[in-house]
Amino acid sequence: EALPIEYQPTPAYQDLFRHSLTEHRRQVALHVATAAERIWTARAGNPVLVSLARAGTPVGVLIRRYIARTYGADVPHYAVSIVRGKGIDSNALSYIAAHHNAADAVFVDGWTGKGAISRELAVAVIDHNAHTGDRFSSDLAVLADPGRCAAISGTRDDYLIPSAALNSTVSGLVSRTVLRDDLIGPGDFHGAKFYRDLAVADVTMTFIDEVSAEFDDALVTAAREAAAQPAEAADWGGWDAVERISDEYGIGSVNLVKPGVGETTRVLLRRVPWKVLVRAGATAEVAHIRLLAEDRGVPVEEVADLPFTAIGLIHPKFTRGATGFDGKAAA
Repeated sequence: EALPIEYQPTPAYQDLFRHSLTEHRRQVALHVATAAERIWTARAGNPVLVSLARAGTPVGVLIRRYIARTYGADVPHYAVSIVRGKGIDSNALSYIAAHHNAADAVFVDGWTGKGAISRELAVAVIDHNAHTGDRFSSDLAVLADPGRCAAISGTRDDYLIPSAALNSTVSGLVSRTVLRDDLIGPGDFHGAKFYRDLAVADVTMTFIDEVSAEFDDALVTAAREAAAQPAEAADWGGWDAVERISDEYGIGSVNLVKPGVGETTRVLLRRVPWKVLVRAGATAEVAHIRLLAEDRGVPVEEVADLPFTAIGLIHPKFTRGATGFDGKAAA
């Protein structure tokens, strides 16, 4: 119902994105391709991609590009709004169902953490189908599923997907979605703000083009081999871990536990974190987290057998009036 103010990304944000993209673009491409191969098989070569705005939007574009390059198919791709505690944009789903077979739809996001969006999606899709008679599946496809709660993924490894370092400037300059009664009518799609003033810092196509450039024949072969392996069943291990950590550290709310390298990075850049947990023995994949934590004066604690590579903790007293890494007020 309220949008945080988005500023032009600071050099710290931009450098982290650039470094991560250079370091991980082939890894990201492989996971895009693996997820795409699994989607292609699961929907018998006729998928309808439905990205969850906004982190899922560039990922859906990448999956669509991979399918076009590999199978010559121009698959439909939409981005829809899902709001925690409010559900999914049911008008958007009805629109998609009117133009396609709803059973062919696959929801797309970037990564999983504790699985809050997966849970929200499952409940919202059941509710929508019950009210409309549509036959959407709540299957979620992501690049990385360390939360162990997605039906389809490229990997369950926990690493920094470059797009996690930025907001609208890697998502087509589109804000988080908006659902407010004075702005959005009962027949409207959920809304969003377009940040035209941030166009000079937009790297959306840089991200998409550089990852897409890695879609060569060797990568396609590797992705098909990976996708041919039996998929592990979702066991919601991420949610269980977050509940345990919330209790152990006396936080009292799973919403203040941000699991995964991407979410921990976002906490260090945009919030006032209390503490960072890293898996004992993790080195290169958390090097940037250690540097950011040192800059912020945030203690880093190594934990044996941590189910995520890193977890950011926000103390309840820091949830109001916090400032981000760039010194700007955070919403």
